[in-house]
Amino acid sequence: MTGPRPILIVDDDVALRATLSEQLALDGEFAPLEAETSAEAADQLLGGESPRCDAVLLDIGLPDGDGRDLCARLRREGVKIPIIMLTGADGEQDVVRGLDAGANDYIAKPFRVAELLARLRAQLRVFDNSEDAVFVIGPYTFRPSAKLLLEPAKNRKIRLTEKEAAILKFLYRAGGRAVARQVLLNEVWGYNAAVTTHTLETHIYRLRQKIEPDPTNACLLLTEGGGYRLDPQAGRVAA
Repeated sequence: MTGPRPILIVDDDVALRATLSEQLALDGEFAPLEAETSAEAADQLLGGESPRCDAVLLDIGLPDGDGRDLCARLRREGVKIPIIMLTGADGEQDVVRGLDAGANDYIAKPFRVAELLARLRAQLRVFDNSEDAVFVIGPYTFRPSAKLLLEPAKNRKIRLTEKEAAILKFLYRAGGRAVARQVLLNEVWGYNAAVTTHTLETHIYRLRQKIEPDPTNACLLLTEGGGYRLDPQAGRVAA
C-alpha cells in the first residue's frame, strides 16, 4: 500500500521523543523524524536538503524558544502541513494562543498515544483533500485537489482528469515503491467488476503523454514489478 509518511517530532524530552517515534513507526504507517530545538526543526522543514515532512508534532516549551513562535514563523514562511501542538499548559488562553499561532490541533500532556495518532490521521486526511496539499513530482508541482500539474520552468499548466490525479496521488504516497495493477485499480476505481486493468493501462498511457519528456522512454511513471512506480526525483531541475 502507501509508503510511510514522514512526521517530524519536535520536543526536547528525549524519552517522549523515543516513545512517540516507536509508536509512530510501529505499523509502518509513519516514518518519524526528530528535532529537539526550534532551529533544528526549521532546518528539517525548510532546508533544501532536508527530508519532506507531512506533519509536525510540536512541543511548546523548547530550549531555544516557544513552539508557538516557531509555528507562527513556519506559517509566515508558507509551510502548510498540519501542526499539532503538544503541551502541559491546557488552559483556555494557552489553547487559543496555540491555535492563533497557526496550529491545527492542540493536545495537553499527559496524553494517550492512541488519541494523538487518531488526531494526526484526521488532520492528514483533511490536509490531503485541501487546496494546500502540494507535492513535487519531477519538474512539476502537483496540486491534487485542483487536478493540476504546474511546470514553473516552462510556465506550463497540465490539467488532469480525476482518475489521473488519483493515480498520481496514490503512487506518490507509495513512497517510490511499485504498486500492483490490481491494487491501484481497486484504490482508484473501487471494487468494480466492470473495470479491468486495460482501463488502468489506458489511463497510464494518457498520463505519460502529458507528463513524460519522452513518453516512449518513461522516467517519472515507470512500469515495474507487475505494476507501476512513480519516481518523484526524476527530471528535477538542479538548484
